[in-house]
Amino acid sequence: MSLAGVIVGQPGAAQRRAIAKAITLLESTRADHRTQADALLTELLPHSGRSFRLGISGVPGVGKSTFIESLGLGLIEKGHRVAVLAVDPSSSLSGGSILGDKTRMERLSVEENAYIRPSPSGGTLGGVAEKTREAMLVCEAAGYDIVIVETVGVGQSETAVAGMTDMFVLMQLPNAGDDLQAIKKGVMELADLVVINKADLDPDAATRAQAQITSALRIFTQHGRVRDWKPQVLQLSALTAKGLDSFWQAVSAYREARAASGALAERRRHQAIAWMWERIEAGLKNDFREHPAVRELLPRLAQEVDDGRLPASTAARQLLDARRN
Repeated sequence: MSLAGVIVGQPGAAQRRAIAKAITLLESTRADHRTQADALLTELLPHSGRSFRLGISGVPGVGKSTFIESLGLGLIEKGHRVAVLAVDPSSSLSGGSILGDKTRMERLSVEENAYIRPSPSGGTLGGVAEKTREAMLVCEAAGYDIVIVETVGVGQSETAVAGMTDMFVLMQLPNAGDDLQAIKKGVMELADLVVINKADLDPDAATRAQAQITSALRIFTQHGRVRDWKPQVLQLSALTAKGLDSFWQAVSAYREARAASGALAERRRHQAIAWMWERIEAGLKNDFREHPAVRELLPRLAQEVDDGRLPASTAARQLLDARRN
């Protein structure tokens, strides 16, 4: 049986191995692997798109992994199959990643109806791995009806997850100081739901943060950011699972409202086109770097820019001219 056939087949150990093999193939940079991956995705595409895609973002230490584990265990009890695509930051020096999300979600990782895949961000802006979208399609084809994307907490660049999921959840701490600082980073205005985690540690601070963020979100609502959903702010404790039921009720209400208005399907269509252009731009950048004339000129021009002897804009124009000729 083909790899795609095993993935869309019956759940079990063979399917899990096939999913892992498929995602590894997708993450490969070899040209022959890329050809195989494209063929695999085309074969899996008709079986994808039936899940609900949930993006979880927040600063390091906010409790994303604990929250996702508690949420995932609760969803499995309700009869769902849950896939978690957890993205770890890659070192700018070594390029390596710890990939420790499976160890942080110890209970969820052993569940038969859960699949956790940690991947390195590879320096990709937006806090998501380059192949996260493709991995999501594989998990959907395998029958996981809830796909959660946990992104690295890197602040200002962490917005790409909103462009690949159905709902974007921003996690905040109750006593993180100026909660409105997130608005300046352009993250808060993308949130469909804001969760104040660890609310049990300081209930008063959590209540103040909830009021402050609710007031800020009202500004975006007044400017017509959404037409069928008003972003909400909830308090919960992932460690004790208190507030998780209210969270999932809000997610379900969002899903129903957006599906009924057609906004959910429209969002996915826009995301698919944006994904296409993103891959085109990445491909063009790679082709540019691999062009013989560019490879010959690049070291010298980069050194001149680094030494302050050549403006960066001039170097860029010379490289572009070399690529065109």
